[in-house]
Amino acid sequence: MAALCPLAIGLSWQSPSQNGPLTPVAKRAETASLLAPGAIQVDASLVLIPTNVTNSSGLPVTNLSRDDFRLFEDNVEQRITFFNQDDAPISIGMLFDTSGSMHDKMHKACEAAAAFFKTANPEDEFFLVSFGDRPRLAMSFTPDSQQVYQRIATLRPFGRTSLLDAIDLALKQMKMARHRRKALVIVSDGGDNFSRRSPGQIKNALLESDVQLYAMGIFGEEASHRHTTEEREGPQLLDDLALHTGGRHYPVANLEDLPHISMRISRELRSEYVLGYSPADTARDGKYHRVRVSLTVPGETRQFHTAYRQGYYAPGQ
Repeated sequence: MAALCPLAIGLSWQSPSQNGPLTPVAKRAETASLLAPGAIQVDASLVLIPTNVTNSSGLPVTNLSRDDFRLFEDNVEQRITFFNQDDAPISIGMLFDTSGSMHDKMHKACEAAAAFFKTANPEDEFFLVSFGDRPRLAMSFTPDSQQVYQRIATLRPFGRTSLLDAIDLALKQMKMARHRRKALVIVSDGGDNFSRRSPGQIKNALLESDVQLYAMGIFGEEASHRHTTEEREGPQLLDDLALHTGGRHYPVANLEDLPHISMRISRELRSEYVLGYSPADTARDGKYHRVRVSLTVPGETRQFHTAYRQGYYAPGQ
């Protein structure tokens, strides 16, 4: 049987511009190796929050300074003691929907994957999870993005949608990541209708992880008229899961827009600020602490959109 999208043999992946920064995921820094060799020494109590800022056209805003941000933990303002934009590799998990409803969308979905990989950093690493009736690790970690694409090209759509179980499998795989900067990128056209895991379980697992979640939901304008509750609630599910990790869900109304949106996500991943602070309350209570980031840019705040990880779990005793 022929592949549903063209193989990438001979494709030349381009490295991203050195102006496209990569940053570590929000977590308590453990060593100075969090950033590149020679970076600022950071204390073990430092909390790092990756933050994306885009303008009204959805383009990254990359010229802000430390003084343009305010940061709050549990509604108490914190002093930003670390501020950085740095080019560093990412560990990325691609989650590819292969349920039966994807049959007519696979070609454009493959084009989206190709567009995403074209901006990859040569030091990035990738794995692939496909999911229909059940999730499957289609390819473990590899730095070869072309190899991942070629594997995507052989996927066949069939069955129902086990999206939540796929995220669960991807989070387990991500524990073997080499890089501190981690992200999941989902391509799917429907809500979950065949998982054992619940939305609450997966949301908690994401909050406890260092992983940002981005999603391309291929719902189209007919999403609100779909037959099942799972399909109708699919967009909201992806919104909720992405929001709390500092990622974003991009609904795809037109299949032709899919490659462009994929490249936009890739660029967003590489255009983040890192805000660091030492919490005023350093209790090792194991509790979830909410984080809020705001901008102080005069006259521009309403035109800018910020996306950031909205909290972290403090270490326990």
